[in-house]
Amino acid sequence: MRNYAYQALEHSRDDLTTCLQSLSDAKASELMEPENRLIAKLDRVAEKINRASYGYSGFFDAVKVEESELDNMLAYDTQLMDSVRKINDATTSFKADLTQGKLDNARTTQQSLDTAIDSLEAAFDQRKAVIEGVKV
Repeated sequence: MRNYAYQALEHSRDDLTTCLQSLSDAKASELMEPENRLIAKLDRVAEKINRASYGYSGFFDAVKVEESELDNMLAYDTQLMDSVRKINDATTSFKADLTQGKLDNARTTQQSLDTAIDSLEAAFDQRKAVIEGVKV
């Protein structure tokens, strides 16, 4: 899950970088700084996910994961993957719009992406708390 999420977020970051180039080409300077911030935020969250511990407890470890805890972790994983897909779909669509010169909804799209990245990070942090709650 973590590797897939990281790779998908890297793809989204690449899309946002292409969007930045399109904004530069269109001389939309008022949209370039928010785009730079989006790229930096997405990169930070992607690296946070990539560098996180797996949370794996070995077969002979003293702590065993209860079924309800496993269900919670699976629910967080599903939420994470939904958030990653939402971001990936949005960046792909944004890139297509900007490469076609459609700047009308660019600021709204940037704000939506900012909110989606914040939601992803919050979901990831919650999952981490669940995993750490299982460890001794």
